[in-house]
Formats: sequence, C-alpha cells, structure tokens
Amino acid sequence: MVKKIAVLTGGGDCPGLNAVIRAVVRTALHQGIDVVGIKDGFKGAVEKDFIPLGFKEVSGILPKGGTILGTSNRDNPFAFSVRRNGQDIQEDRSDQVIENLAGLGVEVLVVIGGDGSLNIALELSGKGLKVVGVPKTIDNDLMATDFTFGFQSAVETAQEALDKLHTTAESHHRVMVLEVMGRYAGWIALHSGIAGGADVILIPEIPYDIRKVAEAVENRKKSGKKFSIMVVAEGAKPLNGEMVVERTIAGRTDPIKLGGIAAKVAGELEGLIGLETRVTVLGHIQRGGSPNTYDRVLATRYGVAAVDAVAAGEFGKMVALQGSEIVCVPLTDAVNRLKKISLDDPVLQTARKLGLHFGE
Repeated sequence: MVKKIAVLTGGGDCPGLNAVIRAVVRTALHQGIDVVGIKDGFKGAVEKDFIPLGFKEVSGILPKGGTILGTSNRDNPFAFSVRRNGQDIQEDRSDQVIENLAGLGVEVLVVIGGDGSLNIALELSGKGLKVVGVPKTIDNDLMATDFTFGFQSAVETAQEALDKLHTTAESHHRVMVLEVMGRYAGWIALHSGIAGGADVILIPEIPYDIRKVAEAVENRKKSGKKFSIMVVAEGAKPLNGEMVVERTIAGRTDPIKLGGIAAKVAGELEGLIGLETRVTVLGHIQRGGSPNTYDRVLATRYGVAAVDAVAAGEFGKMVALQGSEIVCVPLTDAVNRLKKISLDDPVLQTARKLGLHFGE
C-alpha cells in the first residue's frame, strides 16, 4: 500500500489547479496517504524544494486561481539549465529527481500538466518512477480526454470579452478582432466564438483566405449590419502562409511564443474594405482568475481519480474524461499528438450551420 505521494503543477497556470491539489490532498489523507507538494514544477523536484501538504494547507484554495505550489514551463529535468564555468548548459537531472523523491519516501508522483509536463512524466515513468498524470491546459489540446480542466473557464472569459466588444462595435460601426490563446488548436476560439455570437472565427485547423474574410464582412454590411465580430486563434494562419510568431524563448518546453495574428488580419482587412478595425488581445487574462463551476467540479473529480489510480496501481497513466466517466488512459495515448479540431467535429458543424465564417 502506498504511504506517501508527491504532487506538482507544471507548464502554464490555469483556473482549477488549486482545486486539483485540494482534491488530491483531501482524498489521500482520508486514505492514510501523506502528500508532499513540489514547488515550481520540475524545478522544485530537481532542487528538493518540497513542502508537506495537509488539510490546513489546502483549506480555502478551491476558488483561488493559479497554483499554491507555483509552476514553470521551463526546467525540464532531462535538459535542466545550469551554469558551468560562466556558460549556460543543459544537463540530464532526471536521476536526481528520482533520488530526491526516494529520499523523502515518496512512492508516486502526481503530475498536473499539459503535453509538455506529461511528456516529462512519461519519460520519468520509463526510468521506473511511478507517475499518474492529470490533464491541465486551457488549450484543450490533449488527446484521450474530452476536456482538460481550465478550458471552460478560459472560454467563459473570452465569451465575456466578446459580449463587451459587441456593444462598442455596434455603437461605432467597427470590426472588432479578438485574439485568443490555444497554441496550435482552435478550441477556445471555436467555443467562445459560438457562445459570444462572433461572425467570423479563424482557427489553425482551417487556413483562411483574407479575401473571403473581407467578403463575409462586406456581405454583412450590405445586409444592414454595420459591424462585425471576429475571433482569431493565436495559431491561425493564412492560406499558404505561416503562423505569426511573436518571439522564441529558450529553455521552455515549447520555445515558440505565438502572437500578432489579430493585428495582421485587422490591418489587411481594413485595407481591403475600409471599415475601421480594432484589435483586442486577451492574453493571460484567459489563464487567470477563479475557475468556473464546471472546472471546479472537473478538477475535483480529476484529483480524486488521481489518488484512486495510485491506490489501484494504475501507474504510467493519466486520468481522463470520456463521456461522463473519469477513466485511466496510458500517458502515451495522451501525448503522442495534439488534439485538434477535425473538420467533422460536431461543434464546428454547429457553427457552420449557424452561418459563421471560417475564412474559406
């Protein structure tokens, strides 16, 4: 029987992380399992930055955004940045992580993260460490699960922004372009665009033709609609073109930082049709704040299921939502590729039947 587990949060923050931590701790303690928290993702695992987690430490954190443990989208223990002789180099510190956990008597590591963190968990599992994954990302791009926690809260934030943009767009007869996150998948853009009454949605899965976008806006104008609302996923790209990269950041699990596509679309659109166009980049507002009801419940279910997986010996696996059930799936199934929107996706088909345009 497992007596002690550790938990960490890796990658970008998102609403619901604390809800998972709370559920893991409360469920484990009720089963006689001690819990150790690892600070700042895998960095803390390498540097032995651990704290005990009890009922007191997780009291009141359910509605709180962010993570009480801290997180990092850098510090891969298999390529850990260190300074040697005045130079920054990368070293494999994965054995050190395993030794540090063993030294504390930790038998299982629960990793709450997206594809980057769960890929690291998979590699550690390959070295003999017992791991259980919990799917976290606002992008909803992890395979083998219907939804990741944090996604619905991010969509709600984007939808609220669209509600506000509608009134100012209509008042000034403008085109409003909202850029949302999502990396290489368009889930946030698609769902928030439907919920927020957008007219045009541009997503990475469907390369857009700016002339078709302009035509859609012009047709609305001819029908008496003097304004238009557009949602653009940060990974959207033009037909025969590339995504807009703001910059690259060395040391991150994904060094590419996307950003700027909305400004590109708005500038080209204004030049084609002459309508005044304004851009709003929602940015990290989508990551912050309190999780909504759906994500609080889903995150809590995931945390409980993670401890159940530990008790059942379901190691090297990730808890996942499939239908209405939480199941365990191999980590390899979750991270072998990104989950993108298929052209026959029912939500995408709903948007098409509503007359929403995707720049085709």
